[in-house]
Amino acid sequence: MLTAESENTLRLVADVGGTNARFALVRGPHGLPEQEKTLPTANYPALTEAARDYLLQVGSKQPIEAAVAIANPITGDWVKMTNCHWAFSVESTRHELKLARLLLLNDFTALALSLPKIPENQLEQVGGGAPVANTPLGLIGPGTGLGVSGLIPSGNEWIPLQGEGGHVTLCAVSQREADIIAFTQRQYPHVSAERLISGMGLENLYRAIATLEKNEPKMLTAAQIVERALSAQDSFCVDALETFCGMLGTVAGNLAVTLGSLGGVYIGGGIVTRLGDYFARSPFRARFEAKGRFEAYLAAIPTYVIRASNPALLGAAMSLGVNPRASTETAILK
Repeated sequence: MLTAESENTLRLVADVGGTNARFALVRGPHGLPEQEKTLPTANYPALTEAARDYLLQVGSKQPIEAAVAIANPITGDWVKMTNCHWAFSVESTRHELKLARLLLLNDFTALALSLPKIPENQLEQVGGGAPVANTPLGLIGPGTGLGVSGLIPSGNEWIPLQGEGGHVTLCAVSQREADIIAFTQRQYPHVSAERLISGMGLENLYRAIATLEKNEPKMLTAAQIVERALSAQDSFCVDALETFCGMLGTVAGNLAVTLGSLGGVYIGGGIVTRLGDYFARSPFRARFEAKGRFEAYLAAIPTYVIRASNPALLGAAMSLGVNPRASTETAILK
């Protein structure tokens, strides 16, 4: 970090998922991400090429440092993504991009950092009561994979969790879910939460349900399954989406009781935000609260759908020590 800097100092931030890499610039010590662009990861061999293309497209000067939120565990210098073909050395990438510092962090750790900065009008509450101040926050979100994180209060600061909770073993709450998991286990020896609560998970759910009902499943993407479910065009898609939301509720409830997240559980990722009003009517909230003797405990915890545009970019900026000025309108400037 520089001890002093001008308002024109540039930092590069990115949010890299299995399908897309979102880039933005942060200007000065209090700026919000700006000049955001989304690039398909399939178009680039690795992070270096995508970052260079972004800087070329926006006509940017050389940034001094960068933070990249990535849908992957960060365990050392070598990064090989789980749901993307990218594999690279952090230090080599730093040299290639001529950066003084390159920080990589899990994408949901970055998203967790942004939670206190997201304006209330970009959060949709689904059930529960009022959040309890100075208590942990939970975070979960199905997209290409399933991200899980949280924030733990520490004095006047927050400590973000860096874990891979999307890969916990998925449990069934009914015989029907047990049958779905058993069917999926014939393809994948370990059925993690991500296997059925994500984009690919929704596709796996649809195929399992159709097959168990002795029907030949169609070749449908997650987006097509959602579209057919919301328009009630296909009963198997309707069933898959309801099961998806119910399972998400169970795993989110597990996270809430594990962390004691009385401050709320936040739902990110790209799938739930596309469900509109359906999500509030879905089995999610009932399953979130269905914890037997702890039902009243869960019923009090608010759950929020994050409606902000790419707040993980804001969290990435904060990981570099940027202290963004509050915005009453949006967490991300485009």
